[in-house]
Amino acid sequence: MRVIITPMSAETNNKVELSPAEPSQIDMTQLAADIKRWGQELGFQQIGITDIDLQGDEQHLLNWLKDDMHGEMEYMQRHGTKRSRPNELVAGTTRVISARMDYLPESREIMGDTMEEKTNAYISRYSLGRDYHKVLRKRLNTLAKKISTVVGDFGYRAFTDSAPVLEKALAQKAGLGWIGKHTNLINQKSGSWFFLGELYTDLPLPTDQQTKNHCGECNDCITVCPTQAIIAPYQVDARRCISYLTIELRGSIPVEFRKAMGNRIYGCDDCQIVCPWNRFASLSEEPDFAPRNSLDSVTLVELFSWSEEEFNKKTEGSAIRRIGYECWLRNIAVALGNADRNHSVVGALMARREDDSGLVREHVEWALDNLA
Repeated sequence: MRVIITPMSAETNNKVELSPAEPSQIDMTQLAADIKRWGQELGFQQIGITDIDLQGDEQHLLNWLKDDMHGEMEYMQRHGTKRSRPNELVAGTTRVISARMDYLPESREIMGDTMEEKTNAYISRYSLGRDYHKVLRKRLNTLAKKISTVVGDFGYRAFTDSAPVLEKALAQKAGLGWIGKHTNLINQKSGSWFFLGELYTDLPLPTDQQTKNHCGECNDCITVCPTQAIIAPYQVDARRCISYLTIELRGSIPVEFRKAMGNRIYGCDDCQIVCPWNRFASLSEEPDFAPRNSLDSVTLVELFSWSEEEFNKKTEGSAIRRIGYECWLRNIAVALGNADRNHSVVGALMARREDDSGLVREHVEWALDNLA
């Protein structure tokens, strides 16, 4: 048999065959307990195990796609039911080991202060440190190798937001939390500031109990959303979401959302900041998630002055790199247009009025008009 460790790209359409596990006398209940202990030793805060039945979540996804709420994220529908049927993505999968790792770098009071300071850039806190894809995937593969020391070679595949996987639905079934009204996963003891990763496997492990929903009558996340992207409880229209507008969208940001973006230039954390359950969140002790290049407190004018070479250098190993330099400038131009008018802000915009990119020029002009 073989151990499958190569992570699958979100772009692949290939089916990966898992080898069946060898018959053995292994105590799967004990193994599940060991996996959870090993996971914590590797820096995960929690490990859960679930089966692969996602029928209800599949229908929710299909309805969302039918209503075109995914915007230009065509990859959300490219793989058909592979996203909601793990054994179609990785043949032989019967269980999913779901893991979470906390990443909160600072208190929500500090985040709120940064967001209120219009001359500073607000970058979603998950992206301030090292790219989480690399951090979690490496440790998931290490966990799998640890399992193999007990069971021998077995079929598995590690994912971290890197393939068509309904990771929040799987994590919910694995008992890691519940999907809140903002569609993020919430843990009763730790809030929602964490990453998720998965090991698809053919090991017949015992499963954990799904967590109950504890949102109750609270609608704080719906109320606070700057662009009213949470159109109903548990329904997000991505086309209105600042995270989508600043990260996924490659063209012009719709004018009706630009003022509401404020100084948010990469993602948006508003719905998490106001969530009452995040009063239980702890600051991460993971060095990889510590802010780099002072991106937690940098000014918009400074970022707008970066050359493409500086952007590539200072976002190396970061999730921010994926949006590219042009969209980076586009986003900052909008934020500068929402800042208080002063000489440095206007000067920064004027310096890029003749930028090579028509997309950047368009947003610079909007910013100057908005300041005027």
